[in-house]
Amino acid sequence: MLAGYSCGDSPGSWKHFPLPGSLFIPMWEPVAAANIVQARGGGKMNRGTGSVVLLLGGARSGKSRLAQARAETLAGELIYLATGQALDTEMTERIARHRADRGPRWRTVEAPLDLPGAIASERGANRVVLVDCLTLWLSNLMLGEHDIPAATARLLDAISGQSGTVLLVSNEVGLGIVPENALARRFRDEAGRLNQAIAQAADEVSFVAAGLAIRMK
Repeated sequence: MLAGYSCGDSPGSWKHFPLPGSLFIPMWEPVAAANIVQARGGGKMNRGTGSVVLLLGGARSGKSRLAQARAETLAGELIYLATGQALDTEMTERIARHRADRGPRWRTVEAPLDLPGAIASERGANRVVLVDCLTLWLSNLMLGEHDIPAATARLLDAISGQSGTVLLVSNEVGLGIVPENALARRFRDEAGRLNQAIAQAADEVSFVAAGLAIRMK
């Protein structure tokens, strides 16, 4: 995987936190997932009616567990689209842990490269699709020297055609120092462009850090 980026997490649930001027920002609080409440303006949150949700954050920020807990509040079949590949012992162990955490309600589909095709094949109003994560998918595409803009366009088409709920997890990799080598800099730039494209298409976007989420869209 490029530049050491990965997707990682901690459990929790949605809460509303009041700010001055009666503004409410839905945030992530590390409590039981059963206490999840509907976010402001999030009428689609627990209905699975063609909504696209993007969760951004750093490694071990809590974004994957947040996405999983969110998905498990929804009725319907749960599909986990895994983009990671078990290329070494560490990744093999990580994948095994994630499978065990998800439990029997989930059906896992491996999609390291053809993520758009996998999403398109899981269309249905009664399906909840969790993509974890876009960062690993991008890394796989770059290592295979695939056409990134074309792949991104196909992904946008796939998520726009969903009648169920799609949750996408991705790393925000542009908040640190400028990477030292050219490949890492290109990866940072491609990840930023991909995240912007998905955020524009999504119905809801949240940024996750330290197990807390701030609703941005």
